Amino acid sequence: MGFLKKLLRVLAAIVIVPVLLFEEWGWEPLARLVAQLARLPLWARIEQALRNLSPWGAVLAFFAPMVLLFPIKLIGLLLLAEGHAKSAVMLLLAAKLAGTAILARLFQLVEPALMRIPAFARWYPRWKAWKDKVMLMVRESLPWRIGRGISNSVRRSWRSFRRAR
Repeated sequence: MGFLKKLLRVLAAIVIVPVLLFEEWGWEPLARLVAQLARLPLWARIEQALRNLSPWGAVLAFFAPMVLLFPIKLIGLLLLAEGHAKSAVMLLLAAKLAGTAILARLFQLVEPALMRIPAFARWYPRWKAWKDKVMLMVRESLPWRIGRGISNSVRRSWRSFRRAR
């Protein structure tokens, strides 16, 4: 039983960690990007309406983009099935990027309302603590540190190359 439990944890990590890494990388920058739309009067009114939602209205608003993006993801899978792999991957990546951007901003707007739902208020901090623990383990891992070192080296080289031109 112990072996099976460890195996399931490893398999779950293989699936979950890449998603967490993407969310970690994109969540804040994408939310800031979408927040720039609040300069538009109509968008600012929409954001204000979202801030004023009831807790269960916030839940509905938070899940609406997932429902709206579902047909796009199905189209991506259809493209893949029809042999249009590049188009499918591009569409699915665009949907993931747009969905993450919208959800990140939406979450910023509706989190106070969501925190008024007892189950959410109880489980969200636990999820966040678990996610932060997993991300810390990833960042402390040897492959991550090596990759980070290579990334920093490439970035420094690129900057010096651009300055030399």
